Amino acid sequence: MQIIIVGGGKVGSTLAEQLSKEGNDITVIDRRYEVVQNLLNEFDVMGIVGNGSSHKVQIEAGIENADLLIAVTGSDELNLLCCLIAKKAGNCQTIARVRNPEYNEEMRFIKEELGLAMAINPELASAVEMARVLRFPTAIKIETFAKGKVEVLKFKIGKGSVLNNIQVSQIATKLKCDVLVCAVEREDDVIIPTGNTILRENDIISIVASPKHSSQFFKRINIVTNQVRNTMIAGGGEIAYYLTKQLLNMGIEVKIIEKDKARCEELSELLPKASIILGDASSQQVLMEEGLANMDSFVTLTNMDEENILLSLFARRVSNMKVITKISSIAFNDVINHLDLDTIIYPKYVTSEYIMGYVRAMKNSIGSNVENMYRLVENKVEALEFVIREKAPVLNKTLEQLDLKENLLIGCINRNGEIITPKGQDVLKLGDTVVVVTTNTGLKDISDILRD
Repeated sequence: MQIIIVGGGKVGSTLAEQLSKEGNDITVIDRRYEVVQNLLNEFDVMGIVGNGSSHKVQIEAGIENADLLIAVTGSDELNLLCCLIAKKAGNCQTIARVRNPEYNEEMRFIKEELGLAMAINPELASAVEMARVLRFPTAIKIETFAKGKVEVLKFKIGKGSVLNNIQVSQIATKLKCDVLVCAVEREDDVIIPTGNTILRENDIISIVASPKHSSQFFKRINIVTNQVRNTMIAGGGEIAYYLTKQLLNMGIEVKIIEKDKARCEELSELLPKASIILGDASSQQVLMEEGLANMDSFVTLTNMDEENILLSLFARRVSNMKVITKISSIAFNDVINHLDLDTIIYPKYVTSEYIMGYVRAMKNSIGSNVENMYRLVENKVEALEFVIREKAPVLNKTLEQLDLKENLLIGCINRNGEIITPKGQDVLKLGDTVVVVTTNTGLKDISDILRD
């Protein structure tokens, strides 16, 4: 596909990297010469320095032959204007990043009037992900497939867990649970497990199951899955606003600590059922005075990544609560992953995943049959949802007949809403959707799961 990205910031560069890796022809437009030059040096993309809302610049970028334009500049209005011009100049699909909460109330109208394929709000999308984790605090991360009928949940094997020293193949018989372990993170290594893989304490594992079966699984391993009763939020920005609205609707008590008086007053009007505290969330004294040690959960949403990390580490030290850390810019993933931070949310990745999902759906209509994709372990493990169609090389074959690539497994089969945990004798039928988990990146078609 030919894709134009307007805006080379955090989200734009992430999209450029991911979309180019998947074989798309990418052109990035940005006003800043150094930004465009850096992208050209790092990734296999084209670049144009200029105003993305200019008809002339869009023509130069190839809008007349483009399949999709994605506008992710720092200005909502500029993004919408870019998309409007693109629809007139090239009649391609358009996606705009729109962050202002005022526009969020009118998003359906804006999408219809401007003909947008998607309008993505990074703060709202991040808040949705955080709320999902607080509903199920045992999990580090939760992804959904098959329209919510299948979940991929990541969690850590704690001290004294019944999963310690158990073989993966024994889980179904010993625990009588219909779940599949699809990935194991052990220190710096990531393993796509076989039945002989032995789980260990401190492993971070990902399981595939229906919501019903995952709930049964956690009960069998004596892990409480109830949502948190209350949460404290450090920082009162847009994500805090969206998250609090969702949590209050879930019956969760929320306390926000914000140091800007005007913002506190604004939040008090917008969120009358929440407790809004004027104070500096970076102060340990303030946090303790406001009852951090008695909270079920803590979410760090300040504008500084370093502050969010330190606050999260402090919270983990004073209480065994659920902690969510927002990281916007810091790129030291190897260092961060070795810290005891619990759940980390990167808004730029959340945004890019939403957009990548739409791009794959577009490609699905022109050859590829990837319905959905998530990265379970950053840049190491992908979970993809495929549709089994006519002439697929896996059609009407049992799983044990398939010569699958190494480091790849089929996590589940969705057959008309019935979720099947796959075994060797199961047959892939026309119309099935399957979730494939693998360390082999760039799979585009179900045939790619087979050895060459």
